[in-house]
Amino acid sequence: MNNKYLSFIIYHLSFSVAILSFSVAILLAACGTKKTAVDTNVTSVPSVPSDSRTSVPTSPTPSDTRTLAARAFAKKVTDNAVYAKNIVGDMQFNLQSGSKDYTVAGSLHMRHNEVIRLQLFLPFIGTEVGRLEFTPDYVLVIDRLHKEYIQAGYNQVDFLAQNGLSFYSLQALFWNQLMVPGKKTVGEGDLEKFTINMDAAGQHVPLSLSNGKMKYQWNVDKNSGQIAQALVTYQSTHTGRSQLTWNYANFRTVGTKRFPAQQQFTFKSAAVKGGEATTITISMSEVKTDDKWEARTTPSSKYKKVEATDILSRLMK
Repeated sequence: MNNKYLSFIIYHLSFSVAILSFSVAILLAACGTKKTAVDTNVTSVPSVPSDSRTSVPTSPTPSDTRTLAARAFAKKVTDNAVYAKNIVGDMQFNLQSGSKDYTVAGSLHMRHNEVIRLQLFLPFIGTEVGRLEFTPDYVLVIDRLHKEYIQAGYNQVDFLAQNGLSFYSLQALFWNQLMVPGKKTVGEGDLEKFTINMDAAGQHVPLSLSNGKMKYQWNVDKNSGQIAQALVTYQSTHTGRSQLTWNYANFRTVGTKRFPAQQQFTFKSAAVKGGEATTITISMSEVKTDDKWEARTTPSSKYKKVEATDILSRLMK
């Protein structure tokens, strides 16, 4: 694979993850998401007059039972989150966009609440050629072929700032977890915000959050409570429909929990020139919890810092 192709992958990786994050970002822009009740048609239990001397026992209604079952299921989903602080592993990185289909070796390093890092390597030689790093404060893209890098806060990159991109939303997707807009984690008190269809046909139970034109949906295995797929959809009056589909597979044991060694995310939007879908597949050969690595990268003083808009303009061409 020549440098031209590797360069394409590096630039397209930074663009693709930003684009894939776009639909998530749109949803996060409405951090004041309206509270959504669990979709179980809860029926109120009649109250007993305060002056009654004898309490009247009441039996749970079918609706009450479904509500409790739905909340218990949502709790099961959140309890599946891995306890590990670090997730590390070598990977095969594949990018497909239109007629383009490239695969290179790489690695994934994640430290919870600190960093998500993807690295790409030259075939056979193993030298790093590109690095993409998300932290809670900034995005860093390093192109070692051209000795250039981008480092900017989310509010410094118009494309990201205008759509409210959050590190924690990406983290939830990469870590195979639920999320609530505007929050770092999903607590037990947040479970009532999810609409849960326990009667859905098939192997998966859909859990969703909706607000106007925006919708999250997680398709969860009925038996294990493991998230198999996340869908993020935005319907714009001006730009049409945008959808991010994030699939999880090949779960590996990490402590007492399970983590998806394969993740595939596809973004398609009418707002993207040409309307082509971009699909990235990360296939980890191993899932480790090593902590002997630095969470932050400092670009070499020999590298030139470029504006994010320069990279995006190159990609658009």
